[in-house]
Amino acid sequence: MKALTNVPYRRLYFPAWVAALAALIVAGVVAAVLVFSKGLVVTNLNDLIPWGLWITVDLSAIALSAGAFMFSAAVYLLGLKRFEPVARTAVFVGIIGYSIAMLMLLLDIGRPDRFWHAIAFWNIHSPLWEVTMCVVLYFTVLLLEVTPIFGNSSFLQRRWPRIAGGMSGVHKLAPILAVLGLCLSLLHQSSLGATYGVLKARPIWYRPSLAVLFIVSAMVAGPALTVLASKLSSGLSSKAKVNHDLLDQVSRFIGWALVGYLYFRFWDVLAMSYTYEPARSEGLNMLTQGPLAFNFWAGEILLGIIVPMVILLSSRLRRQPRLHTLALLLVVGGLVAYRWDINLVGQLVAFGVMPQELAPRYAHYIPSIVEFAAAAGAVAYGLLAFTIGVRYLKVVDHSVEAEPDTYPVEPVPVSISTD
Repeated sequence: MKALTNVPYRRLYFPAWVAALAALIVAGVVAAVLVFSKGLVVTNLNDLIPWGLWITVDLSAIALSAGAFMFSAAVYLLGLKRFEPVARTAVFVGIIGYSIAMLMLLLDIGRPDRFWHAIAFWNIHSPLWEVTMCVVLYFTVLLLEVTPIFGNSSFLQRRWPRIAGGMSGVHKLAPILAVLGLCLSLLHQSSLGATYGVLKARPIWYRPSLAVLFIVSAMVAGPALTVLASKLSSGLSSKAKVNHDLLDQVSRFIGWALVGYLYFRFWDVLAMSYTYEPARSEGLNMLTQGPLAFNFWAGEILLGIIVPMVILLSSRLRRQPRLHTLALLLVVGGLVAYRWDINLVGQLVAFGVMPQELAPRYAHYIPSIVEFAAAAGAVAYGLLAFTIGVRYLKVVDHSVEAEPDTYPVEPVPVSISTD
């Protein structure tokens, strides 16, 4: 660990890190070219499993971007101005996460040349249309929220001071953008769950609780990624300046949020076990005892919720840097495990539409190399963008003092008589 604080080591580490990410991005571009030229035939997606690894990355990236609206709401709506430096990091992470999701959707729709159809031809009866509009609108809000970060960069201020000043002035709209972002992000997170929850042909999905679970899981994992990114960047780059007291307060909130998330997740699964329903019961069995069981019990429940919850709620354990980082990493991994499970469980088992077809049909899915390469390229792009942000845009800089939560009262002058 001491080597991380050595400046020459950092100078050697940064080019190697960028080179590794660049290699993954190149592999992702090659995979994207194959998809665009040959179609989805190069993937292992089919009629039974049309949503695979790319949709899991999409759902995870969007949920992990939830720290943007969480911290913006805390800073500008609840008046917790001390978290404004952390909100800067969260907004930057948010726009990266949404851009990753858009890259995955561009590949997954099969006809990327028609991406604009949802905007031009409205289908107000489709939850997917609502999701699309929320992505476009909230991405626009995130662009506006991140504009002051670029405007405050030394490069723009030195080369084009007027443009930099105009971009920095967007900060005055921060409270309005926070309200818009909160509404759009909550709509988006719930609509993602509702997209699954309205599919009556998949009984394991057909329940209103999915909209709530998608929101709660995002409220847990989004801030966790922001805190994790801040801690890791402070250990690997001298450009990052972190206030560990602020991160400790956020981590304690994440611990209590995990308590609520565990309750909702346990109640959601337990409620489906009371009665037998075709396809739903088989799907539940696949989730808790079948091929998804290890991912559910170990990835989601034990490592994704219980272990980090214990660490983050204990001030003694939370003050140990390695345990603190591990807990945040487990929360992020648990969110990805949940999105993987919920995305696949409704597709791995299905019943026929004919009355005589009473036996369920089971499917099997392993992503192809092209799918892995494209997903790795998108994630590598996100890591590279955040690395550049830390190094050149000061997105992790808690040394900038935010406005106080409450303004101090000026002392009343007292005159002392000498008589």
